[in-house]
Amino acid sequence: MAEIGVFWLRAAAALYSLGLLHAILTLIRRRDHLFRVALGAFGLGAVFHLVSIVDDGIASQRCPIANFYETLSMCAFLIVLLYLFVEWRYKMASLSVFVFPLVFVMSLVATFGNPVAPWSSPALRNAWLTLHIVLALLSYAALVLMALASLLYLFQERELKSKKPRKSRYWLPALGTLDEVIFKSMAAGFTLNTLALIAASTWAFIEHETAWIRQPSVALSFFTWGIFLVLVFLRTTAGWRGRKAAFMTIVVLCCSALTWVAHARLGALLMKQ
Repeated sequence: MAEIGVFWLRAAAALYSLGLLHAILTLIRRRDHLFRVALGAFGLGAVFHLVSIVDDGIASQRCPIANFYETLSMCAFLIVLLYLFVEWRYKMASLSVFVFPLVFVMSLVATFGNPVAPWSSPALRNAWLTLHIVLALLSYAALVLMALASLLYLFQERELKSKKPRKSRYWLPALGTLDEVIFKSMAAGFTLNTLALIAASTWAFIEHETAWIRQPSVALSFFTWGIFLVLVFLRTTAGWRGRKAAFMTIVVLCCSALTWVAHARLGALLMKQ
């Protein structure tokens, strides 16, 4: 990827980040006041993204889809075009909660196709890794709370439908309360998980240059985040609640547990240097 092309792609990713902010605020506050601003930034980012793709194509004298990073950039751009058309034609603003974070992460990873300067100091390297670990642990804590609330929801729902409910149902929280806990935990967990993913990707890119993307643990991290994003989309857009959301939460927790096991050696990496 050409240097100028990377610059324009990074500018596009910076604009796409407003879409991520909109999605997070929508989850936390259940409002979309930032949508118009985020949509405008999304459109301007698409222009910069197009400039990046055209510049790379001219510099390489070919269609810029020869490697993983170029292909990811092209896929992200096509998703942007498709979403902008759908929004213009059908006014489906609710899709932004899913599309904006997805495009931002895809474009951010696409900018990692060119190596950058190594860490300026071991202290900065370790501090950045520590930030990732703290964010990941907080995300897992929110996810565990969400899973526990989901299990209680399933149990309480079962007891309420039972002809002979147990006495334990009287001291369990109401279904509405449990559903609210699940939603707030989901919002906090997704936000922290996204920030942890960004921190981890940046750290791994500087640490291992472009070879970081081929590690299986990295693929597992992105897969887990993608499942989490699908849960957020189904909850906020498709209206998934109760039993469906509870089972989906347990799936996300299992994926997160596998991700944590795959990254269990991060503590050892932190102690190096």
